[in-house]
Amino acid sequence: MGKKLNNTVFFLLVCTVSLLFLSLEVGKYDVSLTRMISGKITDPLDYKVFYQLRLPRTLMALYAGFALSLVGALMQTIFKNPLASPDIMGVSSGAGAGAALGIILGGGGFLTVTSGALVGALLAISLAVYLTRGRFSRQLASFVVAGVAVNALAQSVLMLMKLMADPENQLSSIEFWLMGGLGAVTLEKVYLGLLGSLPALILLLFLGRQVGILSLSDGEAEALGVNLKIIRPLILFLSALVVASLISITGIISFIGLVAPHLARLILKTNNRITWIIAGLIGGNLLLVSDVLARTLTYAEIPVSILTSLIGAPILIMLMRGKGKL
Repeated sequence: MGKKLNNTVFFLLVCTVSLLFLSLEVGKYDVSLTRMISGKITDPLDYKVFYQLRLPRTLMALYAGFALSLVGALMQTIFKNPLASPDIMGVSSGAGAGAALGIILGGGGFLTVTSGALVGALLAISLAVYLTRGRFSRQLASFVVAGVAVNALAQSVLMLMKLMADPENQLSSIEFWLMGGLGAVTLEKVYLGLLGSLPALILLLFLGRQVGILSLSDGEAEALGVNLKIIRPLILFLSALVVASLISITGIISFIGLVAPHLARLILKTNNRITWIIAGLIGGNLLLVSDVLARTLTYAEIPVSILTSLIGAPILIMLMRGKGKL
């Protein structure tokens, strides 16, 4: 296990560094990272492209992929469900409905869309927790059902927002946001995403022991001293805050948080805090690859969720065929 873990970490770190350099190099505008580091570039436009476009979206791709995958691994552990993801809580749908409302009522400005998405996501998880109040210690399935219900409600609100939207401007903005993208990410938005998600992500890692215990039956978890009525909602709220803080900036990013945990468990044959971090590294690499492809495959940039789905869906299918079950 130790040798396999070391080899996996080394391989992922090499991939991460390589993809970081590649992401900083490639794009429609030619900027040499080597010359940038050596100080041989004097054109102000080169610096503007590098520091205002390439660097922010590269950092956001790595961090968002890491955080979404780690949260996905936690969700699959807590729910004892290999298909669990932020969607099971209605977070993504709630964020989409909130963002759509921000586009329609707030003119589509960054602050209104981001705030709308963040509030929508947190309202979704709050409603799901409210619907299952008093049942956490006995009926984990009740939360899954509540999440499905909240997801359906948020989707209905989102469809209503689309119906109300101006088809020439607002509707296209809503659809583009829902497909996700890193093209509009700036360093300020990276800082905002870190401010909203990093403290919650660190707390989730500190609660790793409790998350592991939650993978047992509720009776066993209670026997080990875990207060399910407090710990499970707390972990879910922290997870929702991480996801909401990031997708409010990037838009919906599909499949990363679902596929990366499976790959990590397949490689390490374990499911613990180290496995979740490895899942995060895998997710960061997957999103970096997707973002590089999004801005190089065609002249017009492709929404990143299209590529994460095209990459993630075949991987998930192969895992299902190879293992017989997830």
